Amino acid sequence: MSVRDPPPPSMGRWRSQRPPPPMAFQQFEQVLSEITITPLAVPAADAADEADVAAVCALYDVDAASAAAVVRMSWEGTSDWDEDETSAGTTVLVVVEDEPGAAAGRLLRSVGYTEAVPAVGRWTMEPGGAFVLVTPYETAAAVERIWFATRDVRMRVSEIRTGGGRGVLTASFSTEIRRLS
Repeated sequence: MSVRDPPPPSMGRWRSQRPPPPMAFQQFEQVLSEITITPLAVPAADAADEADVAAVCALYDVDAASAAAVVRMSWEGTSDWDEDETSAGTTVLVVVEDEPGAAAGRLLRSVGYTEAVPAVGRWTMEPGGAFVLVTPYETAAAVERIWFATRDVRMRVSEIRTGGGRGVLTASFSTEIRRLS
């Protein structure tokens, strides 16, 4: 599997479920989310998309034409801690390979997941097809590992680590099922 595989395996609408962890906390949280991932062409056919891609690339001094893939990801989720509160957002992701065909590179984001600021992470594609992303922030680092159980079921393990990377602040496992209609 490669970040350039057509069509990219993560494109589409996903229903994500993060069950409560079996840990010794007094409160557990279950999160349900809708995630939509759509490809963006470079150059983009839509002027607004083109401007969004150009803005992300300019932040990191990257030529948009060198991107291996560009997508827009939107999400909306609820937690059973507060079902009246919805977490929603959108970000543009630009995948840049270290060199053409490489199994590693940078992932540029207009908005990060851990902190709502632009972010750049390092990704690797493992031989078995898992996508691993490490994104450092000012006070923490997000580590994600995404792989496919089937074409329409993907798994995601996420950790938020301390700034030094030695301690794990949170860890979660999500199952994501592709919406077929």
